[in-house]
Amino acid sequence: MKTKRLSSRLALCLGLLLLSLAGFAQTKTVTGTVTNETGSPVQGASVKAVGTTTGASTGEDGSFELNIPSTVTQLEVSYVGYVSQTVSIAGLSVVKVQLKPANDAALDEVVVIGYGEVKKKDLTGAVASISAKDFNKGVITAPDQLIQGKTPGVMIINNTGQPGGSTTVKIRGNSSIRAGNNPLFVLDGIPLSGTSARPGGSGGFSTDGGNPLTYLNPSDIASIDILKDASATAIYGSRGANGVVIITTKRAKTGEPTLNLGASVGISNLLKKPDVLNGSAFRKAIQNYTPDDVATSDFGSNVDAFDAITRKAPTQNYYGDITGGTENGRYRLSLGHLDQSGIIKNSDLKKYTANLSSSFKFLENKRLGLDVNLLVTQTNENLAPIDVGVGFTGNVISQALQWNPTRPLYDENGNRTYVSSNQINPMTSLAAYKDKAVVNTIVASVSPYYKITDDLEYKLIYSVTRQTGERTGRYIAGMIDSSQVENGMAFVSNNTETDQQLTQTLSYNKQLSDDLSLNAVAGYEFLDYKYYWNSESGSGFNYNGLDFYDYLNYSTANNRSINSYRDPSNQLQSFFLRASFNYLQRYLLTATIRRDGSTKFGENNRYANFPSLAFAWNVSNEPFLKNSRIVNQLKLRLGWGETGNSAFPSGASRDRFTFGTQSITQANFGNPDLKWEASNTLNAGIDFALFNSRLSGSLDYFNKKTTDALFESIIAQPAPPSGKLWVNLPGEVSNKGFELSLTGNIVSKKDWNWNLTVNGTYIQNNVSGLTGYYTTAALRGQGFSGVLGQRMVNGQPLNVWYLAKFAGIDPTTGTSMYVAKDGTVGTPTNDAKYDPALNKFYVGSPNPKYLLGITTDVTYKKFTATFNMNGAFGHYLFNNTMATVLGLSNLPGRNIGSYYDNPSLNESVSNSASASTRYLEKGDYMKMSNITLSYRVGNIGNTIKNLNVSLTGQNLFVLTGYNGFDPEVNTDGSDADIPSLGIEYLPYPPARTILLGVNFSL
Repeated sequence: MKTKRLSSRLALCLGLLLLSLAGFAQTKTVTGTVTNETGSPVQGASVKAVGTTTGASTGEDGSFELNIPSTVTQLEVSYVGYVSQTVSIAGLSVVKVQLKPANDAALDEVVVIGYGEVKKKDLTGAVASISAKDFNKGVITAPDQLIQGKTPGVMIINNTGQPGGSTTVKIRGNSSIRAGNNPLFVLDGIPLSGTSARPGGSGGFSTDGGNPLTYLNPSDIASIDILKDASATAIYGSRGANGVVIITTKRAKTGEPTLNLGASVGISNLLKKPDVLNGSAFRKAIQNYTPDDVATSDFGSNVDAFDAITRKAPTQNYYGDITGGTENGRYRLSLGHLDQSGIIKNSDLKKYTANLSSSFKFLENKRLGLDVNLLVTQTNENLAPIDVGVGFTGNVISQALQWNPTRPLYDENGNRTYVSSNQINPMTSLAAYKDKAVVNTIVASVSPYYKITDDLEYKLIYSVTRQTGERTGRYIAGMIDSSQVENGMAFVSNNTETDQQLTQTLSYNKQLSDDLSLNAVAGYEFLDYKYYWNSESGSGFNYNGLDFYDYLNYSTANNRSINSYRDPSNQLQSFFLRASFNYLQRYLLTATIRRDGSTKFGENNRYANFPSLAFAWNVSNEPFLKNSRIVNQLKLRLGWGETGNSAFPSGASRDRFTFGTQSITQANFGNPDLKWEASNTLNAGIDFALFNSRLSGSLDYFNKKTTDALFESIIAQPAPPSGKLWVNLPGEVSNKGFELSLTGNIVSKKDWNWNLTVNGTYIQNNVSGLTGYYTTAALRGQGFSGVLGQRMVNGQPLNVWYLAKFAGIDPTTGTSMYVAKDGTVGTPTNDAKYDPALNKFYVGSPNPKYLLGITTDVTYKKFTATFNMNGAFGHYLFNNTMATVLGLSNLPGRNIGSYYDNPSLNESVSNSASASTRYLEKGDYMKMSNITLSYRVGNIGNTIKNLNVSLTGQNLFVLTGYNGFDPEVNTDGSDADIPSLGIEYLPYPPARTILLGVNFSL
């Protein structure tokens, strides 16, 4: 009886188990069609069952069929040039999907505006949003390079071709005389310090500071939003004067685990360099200019020294991420590795990144949530000896340019050729210097939030950013000068930066009535930045095969140095409030106020308020335009706001002292009245979309005025000689101009799609109200010691060039002629009144007056070609390389620029260079920044999904009349920490790169 009962129970359980398995295995068939905005079928659209890896592509008639688990309730449909849609299929077996063009959907895209989000159609300020699909392609080491040329009003300069090298980023021009001009960068709600923990270099070692954002992996970035006017940036108060760049990384997605993989390999070579003489041309020049030196200056070879120090540099980049989970618990983990060799030998960058993001919801009502993010990066660099502060002996760049092309670089025994301690073989410099830098970065944040009601939410963000940097360098002096064989030098430097953030916000989003909605956020923020460094150096080494920095204690005791520094307290406490009203979907009003208190400022002005107000009118939602067949969008915007600038050293308002060897010196005198540098901006704009959104764009006028400029001045005697005092200068810096962006969908057919986007900017910069003037722009090289080439002065743009006017070569003496103050022309040799040092004029601005960006993409079936160009016009660059490195006075011992291969110049080899307009060149250029050809293979079987293969050319060519390395350059020529702009002096040269890439999902 028991056996029978047991058998019955076993049969019942088995039946239930089989029934459950059958339920789990149950599938359903879903069919449907996909059409475009005109109702025409879309072939090749991707249709995927959400939460699975099952998908299909539509046929010629736009139809598809899927066999999917019965538990699936949503399909995701996507196609190039159209907005991806998620469609519910609950209870349905047949669906129809009509895709919207990307231009239409752009109005519904969510834009990050600081402490919140808003739909693009509801924006009241000047904000540009760029998504990952529109980023620049190629070897990208930092996120600012992703958006170069992509939006009006934003100038991005790659200061150097060095892997991971520094950039200059300016939004709507220069505004500050002494404080920083770079925008504030915000990463997933974390305001970044804008500094790097990589120690600096000098004394022949690389002096490029590197890009402080190199630790970010561009493949992790989902979008970049740029806040340009004060009505948008005032929410960031004292740090928003130069604009705000908000970086949003990719987030976790729900569904079964999905693995995305990508890889690229490429090769880089030299893009451009100054034109110098080859061996035969050099011999001819010697015969023309110094015929008596032919026998002693011609060594019988034809050597390209610049070719010898450069190489075809390989690059490898690998990336992968895995994401998945449910609505209540999602995760995303990504890993990346970049290995980029520099085109200068002995230089490279290796970067390792890991990024973990997760999101959880708790409680039965799921109102409690928690986001946790962790980013870990290590960058390893080998740096070439390119110091822009070098003297007569130059760095490896000038040594290669000046090398006598008839002299072999190696002797018959394979040893590097030695000339003298003043004429250095560039291959020797590469061997004598060894320079390594390692930076480790951790960015961790935890963000709990609670939805108090359906309309009210509280959120907290606590983040820690920790960077440690170590740099080690050694110099074998005996390689350069045999008499210095026992005077080798080495150093070890360590930097540490720890930043903490605590931000609390209360957000309210309520439809108050059928006609009126309110979106508001109130918050409190506390930021703490700590920075310190220490370094040890020594000299007196004799090279024995070991790198000196590994045993610094072996150096000569009297030649050892120990230095350390810690930043004074740098804390910011803030309260802020923003409210946005939307009435009838037509009238939009946004008001913002932020109150900042900073330890950087004097005790009498520690706190300041930063308000803004913006209004927008959605004209296209008015009854008289709502059903227009021509006007799809028309919005007018008007905004005003005030922001501040605190990008200057902490402790500037206090008494500060420096420590020497058993000595203390007061270096800074306190100023309790030091206050914020403030910028007021008025912005008026119009956004439009026409002809079924086939043509869309925006036009903005801006007028920005900066007052109370922060400046470090020298105190008059009898104060200590090194005594400095920070003050607010009288006067005003203005930037005003126009921005235009146009996007056209030129062709939109079944197999063909062609989009074209053009953006342009006009900026006029001017200084007024200053007392006196301020100088900067250190010009370097032989005969240029202590020469400054730019001024900050009334009635001129910031950094205006202040140089002598070159008037040609005197045919009688072969020396340079200059214009005197009275307008006459002559040579200093004949009349001292023509001395170029005494006759200087305002001769042009280094600030581009016009910026231009062009992007176009053409798609034919599965092929896509994308072209990106960017350029700048209406500015002047000083070719410091030509002025002091490639002059005719090099003959007969060194090489010269091909400019001088022209005896009709009648120039004398004894003619000396001067800081004059002879070397001031137009900086106009248009650069083909990248071209990408891609083929969308699609799915291969049931394993490989969304396979895409691409070929990218980066920095392919540049259209310019500039004779230097690259018109996109900005060698640091700051003096007394007053920044310069527009100098080219012996930079790391630019590279052209060809890159083959592949990416797919599993």
